[in-house]
This record gives sequence, structure tokens and C-alpha cells, in this order.
Amino acid sequence: MVDYHAANQSYQYGPSSAGNGAGGGGSMGDYMAQEDDWDRDLLLDPAWEKQQRKTFTAWCNSHLRKAGTQIENIDEDFRDGLKLMLLLEVISGERLPKPERGKMRVHKINNVNKALDFIASKGVKLVSIGAEEIVDGNAKMTLGMIWTIILRFAIQDISVEETSAKEGLLLWCQRKTAPYKNVNVQNFHISWKDGLAFNALIHRHRPELIEYDKLRKDDPVTNLNNAFEVAEKYLDIPKMLDAEDIVNTARPDEKAIMTYVSSFYHAFSGAQKAETAANRICKVLAVNQENEHLMEDYERLASDLLEWIRRTIPWLEDRVPQKTIQEMQQKLEDFRDYRRVHKPPKVQEKCQLEINFNTLQTKLRLSNRPAFMPSEGKMVSDINNGWQHLEQAEKGYEEWLLNEIRRLERLDHLAEKFRQKASIHEAWTDGKEAMLKHRDYETATLSDIKALIRKHEAFESDLAAHQDRVEQIAAIAQELNELDYYDSHNVNTRCQKICDQWDALGSLTHSRREALEKTEKQLETIDQLHLEYAKRAAPFNNWMESAMEDLQDMFIVHTIEEIEVRQLVPKRDHALLEEQSKQQSNEHLRRQFSSQANVVGPWIQNKMEEIGRISIEMNGTLEDQLSHLKQYERSIVDYKPNLDLLEQQHQLIQEALIFDNKHTNYTMEHIRVGWEQLLTTIARTINEVENQILTRDAKGISQEQMQEFRASFNHFDKDHGGALGPEEFKACLISLGYDVENDRQGDAEFNRIMSVVDPNHSGLVTFQAFIDFMSRETTDTDTADQVIASFKVLAGDKVSQTPPRHTGASWRAAQSPACRPQNFITAEELRRELPPDQAEYCIARMAPYQGPDAVPGALDYKSFSTALYGESDL
Repeated sequence: MVDYHAANQSYQYGPSSAGNGAGGGGSMGDYMAQEDDWDRDLLLDPAWEKQQRKTFTAWCNSHLRKAGTQIENIDEDFRDGLKLMLLLEVISGERLPKPERGKMRVHKINNVNKALDFIASKGVKLVSIGAEEIVDGNAKMTLGMIWTIILRFAIQDISVEETSAKEGLLLWCQRKTAPYKNVNVQNFHISWKDGLAFNALIHRHRPELIEYDKLRKDDPVTNLNNAFEVAEKYLDIPKMLDAEDIVNTARPDEKAIMTYVSSFYHAFSGAQKAETAANRICKVLAVNQENEHLMEDYERLASDLLEWIRRTIPWLEDRVPQKTIQEMQQKLEDFRDYRRVHKPPKVQEKCQLEINFNTLQTKLRLSNRPAFMPSEGKMVSDINNGWQHLEQAEKGYEEWLLNEIRRLERLDHLAEKFRQKASIHEAWTDGKEAMLKHRDYETATLSDIKALIRKHEAFESDLAAHQDRVEQIAAIAQELNELDYYDSHNVNTRCQKICDQWDALGSLTHSRREALEKTEKQLETIDQLHLEYAKRAAPFNNWMESAMEDLQDMFIVHTIEEIEVRQLVPKRDHALLEEQSKQQSNEHLRRQFSSQANVVGPWIQNKMEEIGRISIEMNGTLEDQLSHLKQYERSIVDYKPNLDLLEQQHQLIQEALIFDNKHTNYTMEHIRVGWEQLLTTIARTINEVENQILTRDAKGISQEQMQEFRASFNHFDKDHGGALGPEEFKACLISLGYDVENDRQGDAEFNRIMSVVDPNHSGLVTFQAFIDFMSRETTDTDTADQVIASFKVLAGDKVSQTPPRHTGASWRAAQSPACRPQNFITAEELRRELPPDQAEYCIARMAPYQGPDAVPGALDYKSFSTALYGESDL
């Protein structure tokens, strides 16, 4: 024990090595340094000394009465040290050494020394205050000692918005009185002279006790008396000063006012605790509401995206062919609109959905909440599976469209070829049946018959030559049938008509030959009969036969056909020139597309590789990285016109029905997929850095620690994929000293850790989950127990908000937590203590309280609090 017996023994204000007390010695010492030594000269001012005596005495008695005693004279009643030790026990709640009951001076000095020693143990050094001076009744030293006790036990522990002691108390007064007119608390002396500040403090916490609007600034005595009387009657704050003590002094004693005001602070400490509890609950509920909003957004976006995928896949899987190229080209145009207009926003939605999911999981981990598990069928993996199915259907659909257009192009070509050959054949057969059926041989002479026979022989040769054309027509019709040509019925009808006509021509040709030969024989017989006559008329007959033969020569028909063939040659040349021009145009389109594709494709590939390097290296601060990545993202978005140009060139290629391009290995589909992956990857990388910033700020991770985490992660990320597999993660944990070796205990520990870092069982550990795990024990987060304690304060540990029917100790007892239910809260209390939206949030989710002490409308805040942290179901 420190020796207080030496006459010159003294204590200096400042931090003590004996202990830091309840509030820490540093803050007390800082304030003590500002107070400087006890101002003996000021204590000589009768008005100030009177105020201090009255205030300090009342303050001491407010505590001593709890032990059933009080003091009358502050100079005399502490001289033996007994009531001083009792006062310290009451205000600290601790036991002091047993006092000495002797009446001798040494006994009194020893008791006072025990009290001073206890004060010193709380981190306070006294200034020029020795036990002998207290025993001798030195008023200045006694008042100085009591002020030191008041500072230490009534003021030092006051903390408001990171300020404490005197500054904290002043800030509390300013915050509480800010809404009141004519009140401007700047100090602890003249700011309180008119009494309005005292009344404002009471009205702020107990508005039913003070009619503030009826108070007048020019009537300070009435104001002060009103506040002091209300405080004594309803708040159990003894009257420490008279109104005249303050009004009649130019500058009221600061220490007296501070002591009085501190009593108001502690009287309202229940309300302060309730406010603190409400703030904690509001903070927790705000986090939960934000998280629930993110969960609802995720569920909504996931539902919308999955519904769009479900609607789109059947459209992409529809393989019902159209009849014409024009109809199929319209389908291709619809697909092009889907790729350029409808799908890109969905790609962004999918990317944003994954970003929102990762951000939500990060926030849940940082706020000590369980991982979010989406509704069945709406996991990120479910969306990825649906998206993969979509892209497979999409790829198959485009391939089918192109193959179908090729098929229709082939069909159109065959159909046109069929029509051309059929038309030529039909033109050739036109009139042939009538000619074969013509009975011109019945009136013909023998020479006519011979000419007709020669003509018929020529026709038979021509007919045989046309056999190949008929077979070709039939073969084309058969191929059109096999390729499922939409107009096969008309083709078959026309082909059948041609074949039937062909058979008829063959039959008629045979019949006409027989008739001609028969008529020839008959005419030869007749000719023999006229031979004699003929010999006589030979010259004339020869002339007549020659003329008739010339006139009836049928070979002129062959000459006309030769002319028609010569006319077809320039037409064919023109068609060839048109095809050559078309193919030259197609080649230009191929080269134009390939030239652009061979630039865009490698650019996308290089950017993907650069993002991979950036995400692994991550140089500089996280803010620097984020800024760099966003600039990088803008540069990527600015490149989009190059992709649009490529899309336009690709459209021209498809419209020209070009299906191959030997000048490039890049297809438009490859470019599109690469571009979507590029946008998704940069967005994900930015989101990862944003989540790392959230984690760093929430857990106080330094830049050096973050770099160490990144280095460890990258070392075991062998494939640079941005995530660790289970074995890679286990190796990383072992290198960091975790006991997860391959035994039963190690496997159990590893499985436990994996459930933390990979709650969705994806089989991968991201860097975000890795740093969450590595820094999990440094997080200062709210817990279910803390929230329960806060609700308990709102339910019972606070100043009553209705006028009490008791005063004094009975009122204090009535406010005891033991007199209030602690396991439930009412809707009325929630609406009174919390903002409306958060109060209704709680009321809607709290189950009715079922305990034995339940009252109508009681709500169970314990199960609600544990549910917030995933420890039970709402």
C-alpha cells in the first residue's frame, strides 16, 4: 500500500501504472492534465465554494443513501475515512479493505489512505491531496478529492461518438438539446444559467413531465426551480443547487454544474442504453433488410432469366422446316435479331446475377450471417446449366438453319432444273401426238408415202434421242421427292404426265410406222399397175415427184432447231458472266469479313489473357486495381463498334448464302462467344476487387496482408484459373499450419473448413472466400446474443416512458429489470423504439411468445434474433 503518512506525500494527476480502471487511465489522465492543479484561489471565492459544497454533498448523499446513511458536513463527515470508503464501495460496486474502527488519528489516516489507494488503483493520481489533510478537515483538499471521485466514477466513463469524459458529456448535452429553441450548450457554466438547458434535457427524455413551450428565457429562477423539482420528484436526482446559487453568480461553478448534469446523464442512462440497443438493432436489421432485398432481387432476376431460358429453348429447338428460302432467311433474320438484340441483355443479366450473388455472399460472411441458399432450381449452377442448354440449342439451331437454307437452295436449283427440262420437253412434244395420229398417208401417193416414211424414221431417231431427257426429268423428280421438296405433288404430277405422254408417243409412233408400211405396199402394187402408164408419162411424173418432194421435205425442222441452239449460246454466256460476278462478289465478302475477324478475334483473346494476368498479379492498392480495371472495362466497351462492323459484314455473307471462308479460322459465333466471355470476365474481376475492398474494410486487413493472401493463393493456383480445387486448398492450409492431414481428425477439420469457404459445394475455393476465411477471427461483428441483449434492453432495461406512480427508491425498484418481462417484447415497444419500417419488419417476423409470463401481444425476440444469424428458422 502506498504510504500516505508522510506529511509532504502528494499525488499528481495523470495516468497510473497501478491499473487503468473501468475507463482506461489514458483518457482520465488527459482530462486531468487539462484540469491542471486544484485551483486554490478559485476555491476561495465564497460563491463557487458554496456551490461546490452544496452540489458535492448532494451528489455524495445520492449514493450514500443506498447504504442507509448520508453526510451533513462535507468537511467533517469524511475525516475518519469510514463514509469515504463506504461511498467508494457504493459507486464502484467493489469491496475495499476492511476499515479500522479505532478513534485515534492513525486509524482515521489509515482509512483515508485505503480510500485514496483505491482511487489510485483506478488509474487516477491525486494532486497535493494527502490523508492528513482530509483527516484535518481541509475543505479545499476534501472538495478536490470529491471532485476527483466524481470525475472518475461519474464522468470519465461517459462516451459519446468517440469523445469521453467532459467532452463526451458536453457533446451528449448538445445532441439532446439541439432541437430546442433558446438553448445553446457550449460549456458547463453560463450556458445553464437560464435553466432552459436543464428543462430541455428532461423534456427530451420525459416530455410528459415538462411543458417546455411555456417556459420563458427571461425567468431563469422559475425555469431552474421547475427543472430541479421535477428531477427530484420523478427522476430521483436530489436537488444539488438552489436556483439563486446559479442566477446570482456571474459565472456558475463549472464543477458543480458538471456534477449536476452528470446526474441527469446517469438518470437517463437507461434511455441511453435503450438508444444504444435500438441503434444496434437498427444496424442489424438494416443489414438483414439489405441482404433480404439482395436475396429477393436474386430470386426475381433468377426467375426471370430462367423463365426466359425456358421460353427461348423450345424456339431454338423448333426444327420445322419452311417451304421456301425466303421463309428460312426470315428465320435466320429472327435468329440474328435474337443474337444481336435479345440475347446480349440476358448475358449482362446473367453476369450481374452472378456478381450480385457473390456480393451478397460476401456481405453475409462479413456480417456473420449464414450463406444464402437460393430456392430449389435457382442456384447459380442451375442457371449455368440452363444457359449451357440454351447455347447448345442455339448452336444447333444456327447449324440447322444454315443446313436447311443449303437444302432449300439445292431444292430450288433442282426444281428450276426440272421446270426447264420439263418445259423444253413439253415444247418438243407439243403437236407430236396430233402428227402421229394424222392419217395423211391414206391420200398419199407412193412417193408421198416414201417421204413420210423417211420423215417418220427421222422422228423415231429424234424420239430415241429424247429418251435421256425424259429419264433426267424423272430422276430430278425422284431427287426432289427424296429431299422433301414442298411442291413435290405438282412435280410428281407433271413428271407423271410427261412419262404418260412419252409412253403414248412411243405407242403412236409404232402404230404410224405400221400404217405407213402397209400403205406403202398397197401403193407399190398400184404403182406396178400404172407402170406402163408411168413409163409413158415419165418426164412429167419425174418433174411432179421432184417438185412434190421439195415441197414436202421435212428436214427444214432441223434447221430451225439449229438456229434456236445458236440463240441459247449467248444466253448461257451471259449466265456464266453473272455467276462469275456473283462469285467475285462473294470472294470480296469473304476477304472483307476475314480481314476484320482476324483482327477482332486475336484482340479478344489477348484481352482475356491480360485480364487473367491482372487478376493474378493485382499490383498496387485495391482502389488502384479497381480504377485500373474500370478503365480497362471502358476500353473494352469502346471496342464494341468493331464487333458491330463484323456483324454487318457477317449479315452480308449470310444473305449471299456463303457457307465457308478459307481466309479465316474465326466464325461469327466464335467472336460472339469470346466477346460475351470477355465482358463477363472483366465484370467478375471488378466485382471480386469490390468484394475484397468490402472484406478489407470490414475486417481491417492491411494492404500487406492482402498481398500476402494473394501470394499464397496464387502459389497453389497452379492452373491460374482463379480458384483452388480441394487438394490445392488443402495443400495451402497445410503450408499455413492447419492440421488437415489425411487422417480422421484432419479430414473432419478440412470438411468443416470447406463447408465455410464453399457453402454451395461447387468444389472450388475463390480468392474472396479464401481471404474471408483467413481473416474470419479479426472481424468485429454483431452476434445473436448481442441482438438478444439489445432487445432485452428495449423490453425492460430502460427509463419508463409513462409517468411513474412511485418516487424515490420505490420508483427505482419499480424500474428494476426483475420487475419487467425479459423474454418478450410488445409491438407497442417496438414501434416506440425503432423506426417505423424496421419496427414493422420485426413485428411481421416475430412469432408470438409462448412462455409462462406471456401477455397478450407478446412477441418472441429470442427466436427472431437467432433466426437472423441462421441459428433457427423464422
